[in-house]
Amino acid sequence: MAQRDGNEFMPQYAYDPRLIKVEDTYYIIWCQDFYGAAIGVAKTQDFETFTRIENPFLPFNRNAVLFPRKVNGKYMMLSRPSDSGHTPFGDIFLSESADMVYWGRHRHVMGKGSEWWQNVKIGGGAAPIETSEGWLLFYHGVTGTCNGYVYSIGGAILDIDEPSVVKYRCDTFLLTPEEWYEERGFVPNVTFPCATIHDAKSGRIAIYYGAADTYVALAFTKVDELVAYIKEHSVTTAADVECGRK
Repeated sequence: MAQRDGNEFMPQYAYDPRLIKVEDTYYIIWCQDFYGAAIGVAKTQDFETFTRIENPFLPFNRNAVLFPRKVNGKYMMLSRPSDSGHTPFGDIFLSESADMVYWGRHRHVMGKGSEWWQNVKIGGGAAPIETSEGWLLFYHGVTGTCNGYVYSIGGAILDIDEPSVVKYRCDTFLLTPEEWYEERGFVPNVTFPCATIHDAKSGRIAIYYGAADTYVALAFTKVDELVAYIKEHSVTTAADVECGRK
């Protein structure tokens, strides 16, 4: 992988990668070590040559998710500022950029919930899906138990033009560790949304999610059914529905 100056570059380590296509370019976003947990970005158009882009944010930050198209002419990215450890806190924020290099206009999107499954921290997951109701977001919610953290998958719908505004937020989890491959593994009790494939014609969504940090699992749903479920079970706070400038 090359840097903008042409020199070869390989991160010391990289994990939690996400691949998102915006217009004619594929962007790869990952978490890396940049004097602490930080977000790395690279781009490609042919999957033969990859060019690294400047880190979008200072450490400590993780769970970066790029929107699949520009909003109001700007790239949009979700992230979760954190600390240097296995963060016992975390809210989702939105940032925008005109060129994928300089990021600003940071906005708070939503914080942890009062429901048991997301009462410690939350973070992004798969790239948002554009629907007639807004941006459909799969995110992860974390709770703490005497046996460690438990990661569940939640759902929300963000405003199509102002994605820092949460229109609907499901108070129940969509998936939580129940199967053996979700409960037992390198990191037990984890269901973590990583990517989706959406068939616009049928409305079917395939959700690829990490299970216990050991397996890649797959679940299916439909846009209309899921949007209706989120709206029916929606509970939002004042911090969710305001534009995040506070």
